[in-house]
Amino acid sequence: MRSSIVTVSATWVSIAKGLNAPNGVAIRKGALFVAERERILRYDDIENRLDNPPQPVVVLDGLPPQPGHFWKYLVAGPDGWLYFNQGAPGNIVMPSYLQATILRFNPDTRVLETYASGVRNTVGMAFHPVTKNLWFTDNGRDWVAEDMPADELNVASRKGQHFGYPYCHQGDFLDPEFGKNRSCKEFTAPAAKLGPHVAALGMKFYTGKMFPEEYQNNIIVAEHGSWNKEQHLGYNLTRVVLGPKGEVVKQEPFLTGILSGKQDFWARPVDVLVMPDGALLVSDDWNGAIYRISYSKS
Repeated sequence: MRSSIVTVSATWVSIAKGLNAPNGVAIRKGALFVAERERILRYDDIENRLDNPPQPVVVLDGLPPQPGHFWKYLVAGPDGWLYFNQGAPGNIVMPSYLQATILRFNPDTRVLETYASGVRNTVGMAFHPVTKNLWFTDNGRDWVAEDMPADELNVASRKGQHFGYPYCHQGDFLDPEFGKNRSCKEFTAPAAKLGPHVAALGMKFYTGKMFPEEYQNNIIVAEHGSWNKEQHLGYNLTRVVLGPKGEVVKQEPFLTGILSGKQDFWARPVDVLVMPDGALLVSDDWNGAIYRISYSKS
């Protein structure tokens, strides 16, 4: 396993050279798709060419250039489309064409369309293993108050839903500037509020067999942690339990101990990944590390 990880890491370093801020990646039909700031690339037959990656093919170009929230999270959907975010260009602004959205792209037909609107900046999304609905985190706006608005956990059950930004935040708080003469009832409310400024990023459904059965299809959310609060929040993993109808019935800490006191922390969780053996990997960009969480009855 160690040698395989080293090989893949070396391959990614080779691919990343010369790219314009590579970030989101996804595997589809044996090809590696890489999202840059304004385009998406494809590396064919990647797993058979780890030692000699092929030249990339540009499959999508001309995405909106913007100063902020350009990082893209890329995931292959069960329908064969690639889903990714195009964040709002700033903290609280009226978005332009394709901004503050979740987009989807069909690599076969080269069709690009908006799947969801009113999404300030999601940096984590995953499809429910059973319902196939798209769940995603969304970072709430800054500079309203210490304790609001909350980051959101949302679910898109169909194409065309609007999740509020920049008019409504956390499902029930109208924006002081853009919310005038609007109602939060116009928009799709979040499935759960994750807390103010916790910077909820990556999320995955737990589908492994290592943890107890009650963890099956739970959502694990990586909270990067607040940066502009007197009392820091986040800096942990949160477990979200869903009911039989897909509703959120409980959320609780899954990994704690990173934050001590008001502002002292030793790590910043970014994303999670379920391994084939059922263990959970957690990335940390504060230390440039990946941690493994396992479960044992003994």
